[in-house]
Amino acid sequence: MEYSLYWGIEKTNLPLVVINFTDEIGKVSNLCFLIDTGATHNILFTYVYKHFKYKFKLLDEEQSIMGIEGEYKETPVIEATFNFEGQYYTSKFSVYDATEAMKQVQEETGVQIHGVLSITFLIENGWIIDFEKLKIIIKDE
Repeated sequence: MEYSLYWGIEKTNLPLVVINFTDEIGKVSNLCFLIDTGATHNILFTYVYKHFKYKFKLLDEEQSIMGIEGEYKETPVIEATFNFEGQYYTSKFSVYDATEAMKQVQEETGVQIHGVLSITFLIENGWIIDFEKLKIIIKDE
């Protein structure tokens, strides 16, 4: 399967994907995630976690991640399942407060980003980023 990154690149100069979370009554929410090949941890931003708290499984662990300011922070870890292009994925996410940075991106681009998919996620799920063609190529299992 292939997915175009054109919209996100054109709008924000960032590789973005829209994923779907479905709540227990079947309501679907679309969330926008940045693909960051330099990130080692998936991240769900705090304001999203607070809004969808009931949808995630809080794990009994923490991760130390380097924040946007370059300082290490301990973050709670959750497990989340989401749908992308008809395929379900379950992964761990650090819950991180990046309100100010994301507010700036939203003001500049009009796009709200809800989290980050890291290189770990890409490798675990066979996602290949072709920046020349602005595509994600997802290997069939």
